Amino acid sequence: MENQGLEFIVHRDQLTLTKNRSFSLPDWDALSEGQVLLKVDHFAFTSNNVTYAAFGAAMKYWNFFPTEAGWGTIPVWGFADVVLSKVDGISQGERFYGYYPMASHLVVMPARVGAHGFSDAATHRQEMHSLYNQYLRTSTDPAYTADTEAVQMLLRPLFITSLMIDDFLADNQFFGAKNVILSSASSKTAYGTAFALSRRQARDYQIIGLTSAANQAFVEGLGVYDQVLTYEQATQLNPSQASIYVDMAGSAALRSTIHHHFKDQLVYSCAVGGTHWDDLGGGQQLPGARPSLFFAPAQIKKRLSDWGPTGLQTNIADAWQGLMTKILNAESPWLQVIEGSGVKEVSEVVAAMLAGKVAANEGHVLSLSRQP
Repeated sequence: MENQGLEFIVHRDQLTLTKNRSFSLPDWDALSEGQVLLKVDHFAFTSNNVTYAAFGAAMKYWNFFPTEAGWGTIPVWGFADVVLSKVDGISQGERFYGYYPMASHLVVMPARVGAHGFSDAATHRQEMHSLYNQYLRTSTDPAYTADTEAVQMLLRPLFITSLMIDDFLADNQFFGAKNVILSSASSKTAYGTAFALSRRQARDYQIIGLTSAANQAFVEGLGVYDQVLTYEQATQLNPSQASIYVDMAGSAALRSTIHHHFKDQLVYSCAVGGTHWDDLGGGQQLPGARPSLFFAPAQIKKRLSDWGPTGLQTNIADAWQGLMTKILNAESPWLQVIEGSGVKEVSEVVAAMLAGKVAANEGHVLSLSRQP
């Protein structure tokens, strides 16, 4: 068995500063009772992961996978295989989907082991939401197919957030708004939200996407937005119409523009992402609804109470199948999967994502355990 693992880390205060760090892997004798060593096969890296880094301190994302002081490991969604296990009910060779570090390996301490998977009971993870600590066994996951792992990694966690935004807004009768405006409209979470919003019957609101000029044609081609504008065109919207702002970009300047344009007609404003991570800022003393942070696990918890686990999973599965039809459309697929492995390719993708230079239709799947 290998005796060295590898992780990719970023400076917490300067995300473009990155490096690699080797760490020792436990052998059978060094692995503690109740622990499992996982080899991270591959993981997705999207603008959502940039958001994790941008809000690393505020939302405690750095706490999931501690590394050396001043540096952070960006959490990612991916698949890993069991290398060693000292836990009953988890066997060598089993494969799990879940929340991983950008690394080759991870040691977990499984609890509540069941047919569908386990939860990591490592002490340092218990302060964060339990949703991020769950690992699903691929052999019993009804949504899993081996040939769609890439799409699952790239879109499943994002689409759940998209669905919860749509559900939250519907739960609040869309605050009486006639417009739902989404920034960073080319991002996967944004167009997943637009897709969910567009599926509602007899809707009386318009779905409006704001994007860069470079991505405007792509966003228009998705067919889930009623109107697509560049950021510079945002003030062309009718300021007298009650509107909602779903902020995927995180840009303080754009948020200020939207709030000052609509003033009291901005009836709800929430922050979801930070794709414009270099222009983040607060939303204090802006006209209109006070900006709030949308946290998908809170809405998931509400729906678990309302619908039960089976009802929630059924709703997600139905919507997921509809999205897959769009994503994998043979004539005009929304997504082109690009695979990369090794330190050099991981570094290049992260740098491009931070610089906003990744094409909107690209989906990057990376690995630090596979050979380049």
